Amino acid sequence: MKPLADLVRPQVLDEVVGQQHLIAEESMLKKLLDVGHIPNMIFYGPSGTGKTTIANIIAKTSNKKIFKLNATEAKTSDIKDVISQIHTLEASNGILLYLDEIQNFNKKQQQTVLKYIESGEITLIASTTENPYFTIFGAILSRSTILEFKVLTLEDIALGLQRAFDFVNEEFMGNAASYEEAALTYMANMAGGDLRKALNFLEIAMYPNVKQDAFVLTVDVAKDCTQTAGFSYDKFGDVHYDTLSAFHKSLRGSDADAAIHYLARLINAGDLISICRRLLAVASEDVGLAYPQAVVITKACVDSAVQLGFPEANLPLAQAAVLLALAPKSNSTCLAIGAALADLKSGDVGEIPLHLKDSHYAGAAKLGRGVEYQYPHAFELNYVEQQYLPDALADRTYYEAGGNKTEQGFQTYWRELKEHLK
Repeated sequence: MKPLADLVRPQVLDEVVGQQHLIAEESMLKKLLDVGHIPNMIFYGPSGTGKTTIANIIAKTSNKKIFKLNATEAKTSDIKDVISQIHTLEASNGILLYLDEIQNFNKKQQQTVLKYIESGEITLIASTTENPYFTIFGAILSRSTILEFKVLTLEDIALGLQRAFDFVNEEFMGNAASYEEAALTYMANMAGGDLRKALNFLEIAMYPNVKQDAFVLTVDVAKDCTQTAGFSYDKFGDVHYDTLSAFHKSLRGSDADAAIHYLARLINAGDLISICRRLLAVASEDVGLAYPQAVVITKACVDSAVQLGFPEANLPLAQAAVLLALAPKSNSTCLAIGAALADLKSGDVGEIPLHLKDSHYAGAAKLGRGVEYQYPHAFELNYVEQQYLPDALADRTYYEAGGNKTEQGFQTYWRELKEHLK
């Protein structure tokens, strides 16, 4: 028998589960198809969300000659074979090229198609699981409509499984099979938003039993068919950067539970380096002077994790994550260095004051280097007022204290010290 996913692949948009933001009656795509206009499109989203299915349906509605290429296998010569069909009798209405996994084409290969996209001789529908803004040639992007496919919901996948079960039951099992709702729900949950994966589970469960007089898809059967399933993670794709972003923002937002969840995803992917870098960044960027010891403790946890390796590294990583999530927050130093760097880019920031310049060499005094410098430790309370910023920035304030106890304590100390000296 053919793969179940192929047998039950929808032939019209009404049969597609999910992606209603793209194919609902009032959607932009549906309106374009209703008037017979197919623009160049890039379908972007995770595997098993309907990109190929919808592309096939759209292709069938056109009067164009259809070619399908998979960029993981296709060569430049394959593209030239498609181009050679332009203006032939068979392709008199133009060519529609469906290019799957376009991110695997290099820039030169993408440019080969570009000329014919610009002229309208080829209409391109491309799909990719990676962010098109990072992987697709800008000239193609500017001539295409980018449609993002969302991860399917549990309900979407359960509906797709139910339809597939009914198909196999009717076509091959004489309607003698039945299922437990919990079994389909379990399979849908284990698929992680990927309908194709869910249909593969169902295929494993049903195909060996098509000749049985009666078959019941139970939760136990579903568990047997999903033993190799698990959380999927691509270290080099959008999921990686999205997970790191969610991890950082959960730590910054002081949500320990969310931080631990995203940490678990990263641990599951074995991505120790990215976890360590993110924890160290948060310790200074988001906790900062509100709890100065955070960076010290985080560094100790990171060092422990690196020395231990997985799975023992899980513990110090979790310790650091919870600490950073629950610690008071301040981005005052982050803002301060950002403002200072921005000033450097903006133009003339002035000379370093003469009294601060290096004076540890013969002849420095003749040049006025360090002559008027006042050594703070020679004064009461180890402090003396003098100008440190260049003249052009003399009144510039970079650091603004946060409202936390630690920074306010520093502010109080310096305010009282200066008032005492006055």
